[in-house]
Amino acid sequence: MAVLDPIKVIITNYPEKQTEMLSIKNNEVNEVMGIREVPFSRELYIEREDFMEVPVTGFHRLFPGSEVRLKGAYFIKCEQVVKDSFTGEITELHCTYDPLTKSGSGFNARKVKSTIHWVSAAHGVTAEIHLYDKLLKEKSMILESDNKWEDMMNPESFVKVKEAILEPCMKNVSLGETYQFIRHGYYCLDTRYTTENKQVFNRIVSLKDSWKKAKG
Repeated sequence: MAVLDPIKVIITNYPEKQTEMLSIKNNEVNEVMGIREVPFSRELYIEREDFMEVPVTGFHRLFPGSEVRLKGAYFIKCEQVVKDSFTGEITELHCTYDPLTKSGSGFNARKVKSTIHWVSAAHGVTAEIHLYDKLLKEKSMILESDNKWEDMMNPESFVKVKEAILEPCMKNVSLGETYQFIRHGYYCLDTRYTTENKQVFNRIVSLKDSWKKAKG
């Protein structure tokens, strides 16, 4: 699990300073690939796009009063939105969890419509992510431009994410190996820029996001 645009979640009814190791499948369809242990704690990071303060029609992820499942963990419910008093930007989400809903427990008293990924704030690894896309804009957009070279360039052909948060198991990755970041795509370590103090990953292939597709 990798969070590229983090927003902090504080689970107010989860014990402070407690860390719980959860078993998560490495591959949902291939059990041969085994499981890994992932730390879970009171403070987490989720993707900023997985929360909407005022949800639009069709948005089933986290919003005030809603419940979602944290992958391999529990149901959480958003109780409070905390904002920066100066900028108005959302800085934290205060949520509660239901201990009866632990993944693998057999709980089925109620359902949620969405599962989102997360990383423990106390255990996550900070990394830089390079997102590569098409060099040129879509053909229709090029035809609408005045044909200047700079107008045809895709402004998002290269995006640098400086402070992504990854699972702690990513501290020791193998050169030449490919890793799937859930819901984001496939990535590999960039040996040109990785140092002892900073890991850099390049996106090789992106994954389609059903919500983004619906919005488009």
